[in-house]
Amino acid sequence: MAFNTAVFKTRALTSLVFVAVMLAGLQVNQWTFFLLFSVIHFGCWVEYQKLLGKINAAYAGINPLHKYAIMLAGWGFMLLMTSGAYKIGYLNLAVSGKRLLYIMPLIVVLSEIFFSKGKLNVKQLGYSLLGLAYISLPCGLLVQIWSKGINYDTDFGFIPVMLLIASIWINDTMAYLVGSFIGKTPFSKVSPKKTWEGTVGGAVLAIVAVSLLSKLILGTDILLVMIMVLIAVVFGTAGDLLESWLKRKANVKDSGSIMPGHGGFLDRFDSLLIATPFVWLYVEFVL
Repeated sequence: MAFNTAVFKTRALTSLVFVAVMLAGLQVNQWTFFLLFSVIHFGCWVEYQKLLGKINAAYAGINPLHKYAIMLAGWGFMLLMTSGAYKIGYLNLAVSGKRLLYIMPLIVVLSEIFFSKGKLNVKQLGYSLLGLAYISLPCGLLVQIWSKGINYDTDFGFIPVMLLIASIWINDTMAYLVGSFIGKTPFSKVSPKKTWEGTVGGAVLAIVAVSLLSKLILGTDILLVMIMVLIAVVFGTAGDLLESWLKRKANVKDSGSIMPGHGGFLDRFDSLLIATPFVWLYVEFVL
């Protein structure tokens, strides 16, 4: 994959704006963090439904109640994962999330029965359940990691989330640059522009950079961080390939166009969505 200066300039400019927005959302306070990932959650859901609608025309015609209630059910899971760390007066967001999780799936099922005149379309429900696993689950797990730090008044939540996101960013950027300059061996037919040289180079540079920076700045255990970054880049690459496969099935180049040079929400967060559950397991049961 040859290096394209014009494409790189567009991607670099978009990335600067994107990084500024992300850092503001991540570092101001817990509310900006939750707002940021709520926007990402709904943005990914809109694009997921469009992609699945192109793959399966019947899913493009799901009724409006199904379409939006399933998104709210996923957001309810995110609210639930705040684990009591987010409160507005007497309102506990986790309690509100539990209620959404009770009500919204019921609305989805009842709307399918009503609009299909008594026939429940299991296949369309299955696509929506996959969306919950693909999008809402990882967003909720990120919120849960962050909320744990708030509840215990430590940086425990902030640090793993920042290291995970940094790992994905550096891996994606370095894989693109290394692949553009020296990439020759195709990595997968699903994503023809991805090369083995770029994939391995991006992973190695991400592991080295994030591990050393976390050691120098945060004083973290370098081996524990290296393992975490390795998990992030391996499953992040799997996430990139999964989204590429979905786009090939849908016959589209990008999932959206909100970020010039990068595409849509799913194009930008595909790696994070798949890597998060595995990093969460590592954080929850090892760290």
